[in-house]
Amino acid sequence: MIQRYALPKMEKIWSQENKFEKMLQIEILTIEALSKSSKIPKKSYLNIKKKAKFDIERIEELERKTKHDIVAFINNVSESLGKDARYFHMGLTSNDILDTSLAIQLVEAIDLIIEEVKSLLEILLKKAKKYKKTICVGRTHGIHAEPITFGLKFALWYDETKRNLKRLEEAREIIRVGKLSGAVGTYAHMEPRVEKYVCDKLKLIPSSSSTQVIPRDRHAQYMYTFALVGSTLDKIVTEIRHLQKTEVLEAEESFSKGQKGSSAMPHKKNPITCERVTGLARLLKANAQISLDNINLWHERDISHSSVERIILPDSTMTLYYILQQTNHILSNMVVYPQNMIKNLAKTNGLIFSQKILLELMDKGVSRPEAYNMVQRCAMIVWQTKREFKEVLLHDSKIRKHLSNNVIESCFDIKYYTRFIERIYKEVGII
Repeated sequence: MIQRYALPKMEKIWSQENKFEKMLQIEILTIEALSKSSKIPKKSYLNIKKKAKFDIERIEELERKTKHDIVAFINNVSESLGKDARYFHMGLTSNDILDTSLAIQLVEAIDLIIEEVKSLLEILLKKAKKYKKTICVGRTHGIHAEPITFGLKFALWYDETKRNLKRLEEAREIIRVGKLSGAVGTYAHMEPRVEKYVCDKLKLIPSSSSTQVIPRDRHAQYMYTFALVGSTLDKIVTEIRHLQKTEVLEAEESFSKGQKGSSAMPHKKNPITCERVTGLARLLKANAQISLDNINLWHERDISHSSVERIILPDSTMTLYYILQQTNHILSNMVVYPQNMIKNLAKTNGLIFSQKILLELMDKGVSRPEAYNMVQRCAMIVWQTKREFKEVLLHDSKIRKHLSNNVIESCFDIKYYTRFIERIYKEVGII
């Protein structure tokens, strides 16, 4: 599904070309660091820097024989270096190169995702301001509860997305780690200063500890952050899907000219993009679970994590990047029906104001259980007869014993329910 859509920036990050370029950069920086302490002749370093190159087809050819992608890469590059090939990959192990290059790719990928999240924040902020005073009904368990404003939905999503942005920035830092500590992480054949030199050049942080690999709790945190962000997007589009129901129709995703909703029913306008986001968010959650399993490796390393990471890391970054773009498009182009919100407010014939009646009775000295039963009895009459709640209250002798006409009338004032909207907006940083 994702491959049908153009994601060139993310695709480039996970291309074989980019992967091998990063690996070659790390190898050359390592040789540069070693040349500065005369471990390798400077002339050899300059020759390697000038001549080192790779050929993906040749790497694949060599890998069919070696059954080892990094050995194939090393052998291919070495073919271009002559006698100086003996210095290439000296003192390193495969995962020094793999994990460090992977860190660079993961940073590049999350940077693209952070850009999209910032765009999402801008859209949510704009919508929150636009619909700040647009009254609609709040729902709990799918049932009408009390009045809110449509803008408040966006304000809450905005607040949650700010937290997600912070989580992504933290995930970027936790994954921005390289290692050149050798076969079991002891620096036996590579001094720590070389690791620091290379990581500084790559804008990475040297891993404080490692085995043959960078500990996978870092990658698990990265992946769980993606799952959290995806779950927020799922939450947003699920709300839109509910609001697009025929019997609700307070908002809907846009329907372009020439678009078809059903092969059988020409009238259909389905929330297909929202549903796509929901489906792909599930993939992020599943992949996050796999990343937890990857934390547990035998001794100083096995490769049970390696094969699955080659799938879940590119797929998760591309999936989140894609559904962020899709959500931004949905929100930017969604159609809103304020008039239907007003119609829906009246569907319960005023029952959404029941709690205010309850509180007024309690304020007049009626016990909570008694007041609750009085209001519920009137509410059940409304459900059964479809009469107006206010009318039932005004004609109920037990209610009227405690509440005057004016008090009952005041309980149906929507402004009472939205009087703290400004404060909520201020708390979430919307001025």
